[in-house]
Amino acid sequence: MSLPLTSTWRRRLIGAFLTWLIPFVVAIPFYGPSGLLIDQQLFKSLMIVVGSITAAILIIWCFRTIERDFTREAVMTGIVWLLANWILDLIVLVGLLGMTMPDYATQIGLRYLVIPAMVIAAGVVADETVKKES
Repeated sequence: MSLPLTSTWRRRLIGAFLTWLIPFVVAIPFYGPSGLLIDQQLFKSLMIVVGSITAAILIIWCFRTIERDFTREAVMTGIVWLLANWILDLIVLVGLLGMTMPDYATQIGLRYLVIPAMVIAAGVVADETVKKES
């Protein structure tokens, strides 16, 4: 028996995957057989910019079908996106590529906290805007 997914949940799950996949794919050309091909700080800055732009676009796309309770939906979306990014990174970066957990946590994992912060802020702004218009 399968559970049907609502449009909101489909968008939320697709968004979760894309917030991870797009920066991952963008990062690939910056790596060669011997490792990172550009300055590490430049690479980290590029990844933060790519991740932020990706999340911003996906927030807009995901919330187009939501009509009320924006903050509640944003909290759920932010948590799902955060967990998805951590899980996918743990599978790929830690599991397959051998990055250590302490290195992952301090170099990458902590930065994902910006995702729920952005999503929840957007939800709060949307709720406040609706209240002002009422």
